[in-house]
Amino acid sequence: MSEPKPPTPTPGDTYKGWLFKWTNYIKGYQRRWFVLSNGLLSYYRTQAEMGHTCRGTINLATANIAVEDSCNFVISNGGAQTYHLKASSEVERQRWITALELAKAKAVHMQAESDDSGDECPAVPPSSGQGGGCRNLEIQSTLRTLGSKVEDLNTCNDLIVKHGSALQRSLSELEALRVSGDMGDKMKQVTERATLFRITSNAMINACRDFLSLAQSHSKRWQKALHSERDQRIRLEETLEQLAKQHNHLERAFRGATVLPSSFSNPALGNKGGVSGKGDASDEDDDNEFFDAMEDPAEFITVPADPKYHRSGSNVSGFSCETGMDDQSVNFDELSLASNPESPQPLELEPVKQRRTRIPDKPNYYLNLWSIMKNCIGKELSKIPMPVNFNEPLSMLQRLSEDLEYYELLDKAAKCQSSLEQMCYVAAFTVSSYSTTVHRTGKPFNPLLGETFELDRLKDCGYRSLCEQVSHHPPAAAHHALSEKGWTLRQEITLASKFRGKYLSIMPLGSIQCLFDKSENHYSWKKVTTTVHNIIVGKLWIDQSGEIDVVNHKTGDRCHLKFAPYSYFSRDVPRKVTGVVTDKDGKAHYVLSGTWDEKMEFSRIMQSSKGENGTEGKQRTVYQTLKAKEIWKKNPLPEGAENMYFFSSLALTLNEPEDGVAPTDSRRRPDQRMMEEGRWDEANAEKQRLEEKQRIVRREREREAVKAASTPEEGAHPDNYQAMWFEKLDDPASGETLHVYKGGYWEAKEQGSWDACPEIF
Repeated sequence: MSEPKPPTPTPGDTYKGWLFKWTNYIKGYQRRWFVLSNGLLSYYRTQAEMGHTCRGTINLATANIAVEDSCNFVISNGGAQTYHLKASSEVERQRWITALELAKAKAVHMQAESDDSGDECPAVPPSSGQGGGCRNLEIQSTLRTLGSKVEDLNTCNDLIVKHGSALQRSLSELEALRVSGDMGDKMKQVTERATLFRITSNAMINACRDFLSLAQSHSKRWQKALHSERDQRIRLEETLEQLAKQHNHLERAFRGATVLPSSFSNPALGNKGGVSGKGDASDEDDDNEFFDAMEDPAEFITVPADPKYHRSGSNVSGFSCETGMDDQSVNFDELSLASNPESPQPLELEPVKQRRTRIPDKPNYYLNLWSIMKNCIGKELSKIPMPVNFNEPLSMLQRLSEDLEYYELLDKAAKCQSSLEQMCYVAAFTVSSYSTTVHRTGKPFNPLLGETFELDRLKDCGYRSLCEQVSHHPPAAAHHALSEKGWTLRQEITLASKFRGKYLSIMPLGSIQCLFDKSENHYSWKKVTTTVHNIIVGKLWIDQSGEIDVVNHKTGDRCHLKFAPYSYFSRDVPRKVTGVVTDKDGKAHYVLSGTWDEKMEFSRIMQSSKGENGTEGKQRTVYQTLKAKEIWKKNPLPEGAENMYFFSSLALTLNEPEDGVAPTDSRRRPDQRMMEEGRWDEANAEKQRLEEKQRIVRREREREAVKAASTPEEGAHPDNYQAMWFEKLDDPASGETLHVYKGGYWEAKEQGSWDACPEIF
């Protein structure tokens, strides 16, 4: 009996199998294991080598595929690489040709969509108010996807025509053939050609199904976009009429003809052409571009118009009596967050415990990164065994706790009376969590399942937090922090990471939530993509890019933050962050600007109106604001930080040994402790021991789950791990499901009762 045939290849599937590859004239063709995945064709000597040694890879996006005879075919990328391959039969060869052609078409399409910046697609879909440019890009991307599917259909159609004709010829020959000794050969030939026809027909059917599904999914979206464009055109005509009225009003105001004092008729402010000229002079296409504010009390900040986040409107409370005064005479307590009496500075408390300010310097051990990473392109980073040479002596749980370095922002937010003011502080806290990453190119230790980390700063700072690794594959960590100042922070983060060759992309999945006791405001947001550049050549550097929506689920307030990706050709400041705070009706009240590695400023909007189109054709919104005030500034790094993994003052204390912590705490992890002390060889050996121990425990849990599932009373799943201190619940406010702290940890610490904790180290 013949061996079972592999499934028909479809676009995007991983295809594996044995082929004979020409090596040289002495050895001839040698049997090799080939893997086709993500547009790359790789081969290995054996299947066992897939985990550690790749013998060669060729990119199909630039490759040519040629058929030599019934079993032989050639793949070449222009001379640098050429594979002469031979299949065991014509049917097997055709299966590979079909899979390679479809994978090549998809690889060409993916390469056309990629750019050199290495940015990932945003985790949230682009809003309908981001302007025509984003919608055009989305439509173009969809059209390219549909075009790729059409190419797949054309490829399958050509193959069906080719094999259908061959099958027809064979059938004609079979009818004319008389009973003879050639009958068996002809029957075999007809059978092979019929099989080829079936394979290509199935591929055609699958491609048609994909095309139909994709077209149907986008049809409703395009209809909705068309109606949106019509409505936007009507609103634009109404806005132009309002803009003419506002122009007359502002002109009278600047001339002193209305309620504004005569001191406001400063020619520097009255020259509207100067302001518009500054906005038009910029050729950047930043969706949230804030220009430098003038020194006068009334300032203008120009951003591209966005109906969702920047709806035009007037917010002129106190405008007529405040804007004409200088900084010494204006009572900014009524208009500014920084001097709001309801948001005082936190009291300085003497630290209860003297914490360490140094750790041993990082040893200078050389290890070739490319020698390890070259076989890991396209793989999930958490599944790649890495030596500690690329780590920093902190776990991911401790890195997650570093988000609390600027907890004072949440303390101030808890005292705010206005939800819009509170939103500014929460947004600044969101940005501040990235300030520690600018020089931190080391990879934190992957926590073991059940590993915990406590950060008890109740006496020092008024808060304490707990993290636990609640899942291993995919790796997920839950975090809960509670403050005496009236706020609670909780988050569940799952990291998805991909090594792309030149850069490494880290996409945090999951959400962060902040709750305030006094106002009962409930905020949620997600993290942006982190990219580590120059993996192969050059100095490693980190960039943050993407967009964040901080949402107040109680009031409907929103802050839209944009982290601009770094570009060599941009005239803007690097690591720029901009944001606009709007209420539930979309009216803008505050603007924020700054950098995620240095500081953030905010300004209160006094009035907003639509401005002229920029160089990219995007209409800009003119915000008249008060003078910008600093809301957050990064703490300086400790002396000698470049020799201590660029740790901040808080990071230096995270792995400091403490009495009374749980036996599962990251401070007790031996390989991490050995690395901090500079014993990297011992740390590598210990890391391998812990990982193997974790694999044994997982296999045992799987066996128990299978045994439990075989009983009629109950079922189980191998990954149905129950966290020690967290439980999975549905959040009605945000509509998300996440692990929430269920209590008991701090009570167990007070009693010193850790009997229920698993032994993981």
